[in-house]
Amino acid sequence: MTPLNGENIWEYILDRHAERIGVKRRKPALENLERIFVATFRLANDVGFRAMSLRDLCRETGLSMGGLYGYITSKDQLAEMIEDVVRHATQALPLLFADVKSPLDRLEAMIRSSIYLSEVLQPWFYFVFMDSRVLQVEQRSMAKNSELYVQTLIAATIGEIEPKPQGDPTLLAAHCLALFQDWYVKRWKYRAAKVNVDDFADSVVSTVRGYLSMVKVP
Repeated sequence: MTPLNGENIWEYILDRHAERIGVKRRKPALENLERIFVATFRLANDVGFRAMSLRDLCRETGLSMGGLYGYITSKDQLAEMIEDVVRHATQALPLLFADVKSPLDRLEAMIRSSIYLSEVLQPWFYFVFMDSRVLQVEQRSMAKNSELYVQTLIAATIGEIEPKPQGDPTLLAAHCLALFQDWYVKRWKYRAAKVNVDDFADSVVSTVRGYLSMVKVP
């Protein structure tokens, strides 16, 4: 259960940026958006986003420069759209579990869903993590605030656990984020070890639950 997935993400982008996108025929617009972003991630991995050009993107997608301009007019705009997808997904996800009464169960749901979301949208998360420095100052700030938003929700959830876990909830929340960020940043490591997403999620949840459930000495 994720706010965005491989099927609806192109519709989200098209509707979200309808005022910018000049192509009005929905089916070809959705198909071309997929081509543009898939090519962007491929080029970003091969030559780096900073080094790639819109002409490179045209060659990779088969679109003319005029055709590409129907969707984006600059690399800055492209990076901004990628950041917006990740920000929307990460901020919408925790709200799905707001009604789960047990804070430990709610935290588990947030962690598991975040890991699975990053599995579905791995290139998007990896791009923002690795290439956020190419964003404009405002977008960089929004990307940071998006992560802090999730961290604050996790910290608040940890703060509800009884008996109180040892340690500062904000720092514990930061540790939780670092644990599941490792999945989409260092995928090669887990692929080599033949660790799948279910095994990874189980291990992270077991680690977090094990620490937070321990009885502390007053």
